[in-house]
Amino acid sequence: MDKPFAITLDPGSSLANRTGSWRTFKPLYLDRLPPCNAACPAGENIQGWLFHAESGDYEAAWRALTENNPLPAIMGRVCYHPCQGACNRQNIDSSVGINAVERFLGDEAIKRGWAFPKPANKSGKRVLVVGAGPSGLSAAYHLARLGHEVEIHEAGPYAGGMMRFGIPQYRLPRDVLNAEVKRILDLGVVLRLDTKVSNIQDSMQAGQFDAAFLAVGAHIGKRAFIPAGDATKIVDAVSVLRSMEGEDKPMLGRRVVVYGGGNTAIDVARTVKRLGASEAIIVYRRTREKAPAHDFEIEEALQEGVMVKWLSTIKQAGEGEITIEKMALDDKGFPQPTGEFETLAADSVVLALGQDVDLSLLDGLPGLELKDGTVQVNQNMMTGHPGIFAGGDMVPSERTVTVAVGHGKKAAHHIDAWLRGETYAPPPKHEIASFDKLNPWYYTEAPHMVRPTLDIIRRQSTFEEVQGGLDENNALFEARRCLSCGNCFECDNCYGVCPDNAVIKLGPGKRFEFNYDYCKGCGVCAAECPCGAIKMMPEEN
Repeated sequence: MDKPFAITLDPGSSLANRTGSWRTFKPLYLDRLPPCNAACPAGENIQGWLFHAESGDYEAAWRALTENNPLPAIMGRVCYHPCQGACNRQNIDSSVGINAVERFLGDEAIKRGWAFPKPANKSGKRVLVVGAGPSGLSAAYHLARLGHEVEIHEAGPYAGGMMRFGIPQYRLPRDVLNAEVKRILDLGVVLRLDTKVSNIQDSMQAGQFDAAFLAVGAHIGKRAFIPAGDATKIVDAVSVLRSMEGEDKPMLGRRVVVYGGGNTAIDVARTVKRLGASEAIIVYRRTREKAPAHDFEIEEALQEGVMVKWLSTIKQAGEGEITIEKMALDDKGFPQPTGEFETLAADSVVLALGQDVDLSLLDGLPGLELKDGTVQVNQNMMTGHPGIFAGGDMVPSERTVTVAVGHGKKAAHHIDAWLRGETYAPPPKHEIASFDKLNPWYYTEAPHMVRPTLDIIRRQSTFEEVQGGLDENNALFEARRCLSCGNCFECDNCYGVCPDNAVIKLGPGKRFEFNYDYCKGCGVCAAECPCGAIKMMPEEN
């Protein structure tokens, strides 16, 4: 929450000067940064929107959430919620289900038709966004709200990028994706589909754009050399998932082997099971603990009948079968070949070994620095060419939807400042409200609400959404589990425990201030503050 405390005193007042000769420390109200906020790659003010949600004002919560992230219904389904891994509540019982509440708010907005307010002022500047994936959509949203005219050029037939062509429908229903994209376009953002940018300078000149944000996703599947016969069918995972958006579904046979250990490998294996494959086997050269895929996704795949060959690598592919070699960990934990081989029946092999970005649109662009297949950008998200910014899969970073959304927001602020001839300076961050700053004595155990899951039989044969959402009662309960770490929520504890009547209530929403004429600096208020919003500071002489 970003509500300021009313503690600024006139230097000439008695409260500022007469601090008392008996006191060595004095209490100070402050805001600390909640660890969930600090861990969010999209830069959401999580505690701020949870504050509204727990009071039942869902529209205010959604509007506070979308100040930073325009895709809450999507993010509530596909984000791997690092915020929950940082949540202080896990030291009491379990983390607040932030992701589940976010999804509830996103779905509620779609159901009720909540829309973004149109920008009041126009800047007269035009910005080209290349790519309609999460980073491009986020940048377009924030730039439009800042008053700029935004045009997205997307090479594909639909918006969404890897959210559409890389995430299966059982994780992200397309009606949800379409609804949140449409809401951004309703701000006045122009989307041009089937419009591939071959040369960024030419496109900018033709459209008279003042700046550009490049957000081309990693759509090119990496290959690996596998000795194979002419009849062997070897395809890449990105092509398989992309083809799921067309009328003609991929024909991979009854026995499919997926080579790789990331989330894409898991998605492909679960997809081919739903397409009717009797066997879907993942082959991965390392152990489950070292797999890049998230463990809960691996567990869901195993529940659905996907098999996994850990510590294995493909050596050869022949007609109707593949040969794998078993690996063993050396004394440093690295897999080494053993010389033991196994033959598996396979109608096709899907390579899920990572993706690359097509950077051909940057050919001949002066000042650009490319490294390891990515574009190098400075701290302002700008490339070495003035006015051209980049984010998402194109730059060195973790490739997730949440990170991409954060890049889009960050780049939009810097593009806006650059267009105005200024430099954007983000507000300074407060110190983190770690668990040791709280007083958890006041909180009782209240384990988080579990989201419903589709039964396994239907999961194996349909593309219905696997994980359901919370209903209103459960979402309200979950929001109220927030500890408000580091930020006063006016519980009145300090007011009630102060032995000197030195705490002054300023009224609803205005918090408190200290009367230092009365305060002895005993520290009881700080010790009894549930959320760590009071700090004892050394007394000034």
